[in-house]
Amino acid sequence: MADHYGLRADTPPGWQVAVSRRAGAEPAAAAARSAVADADVSRPVLHACTRPMPADRGDFGTNVVDLLGPDDVFVALVDYGTEVADQGLFEKQGLPRLAPSQFGPNRLQRPLPGLSASQHFFSSGGRAFCLFTVVGSHARRMASVPRAAALVSSIRITDRATLARQGGRP
Repeated sequence: MADHYGLRADTPPGWQVAVSRRAGAEPAAAAARSAVADADVSRPVLHACTRPMPADRGDFGTNVVDLLGPDDVFVALVDYGTEVADQGLFEKQGLPRLAPSQFGPNRLQRPLPGLSASQHFFSSGGRAFCLFTVVGSHARRMASVPRAAALVSSIRITDRATLARQGGRP
């Protein structure tokens, strides 16, 4: 089970799960330096995949999704912070339940033949997130999406107040 920055997920057999934060300014430090919206702030990301993931990977699976075979699954849970939680795009509450009907080849950041993806924005415990899931074959999504859904249902998000009490930061 990976558990960092208030994010954790069970690691089923055959999966790799990692929680990380890219090098960059800490959220509080960036906010103190500048009120500019594009301040370099790095937030936690949970990645899970049914195949080994390279260390050099983007938040939404750059360098990973190109490697997926037809039976593989990739999940990214990207933390957008507390500032936008519970409003607008992030108004919906709680982790979504994945269903095959939510996946489509046109939901990828760039077209990759055969792959299918879904993207959900939501808040949990005063924190805003994007859940991005890719299956290695749109044609096999009926079998792959339940595996992704099982992994997503094991994700636990520590709420903002508890994380602050524990001395952590999202």
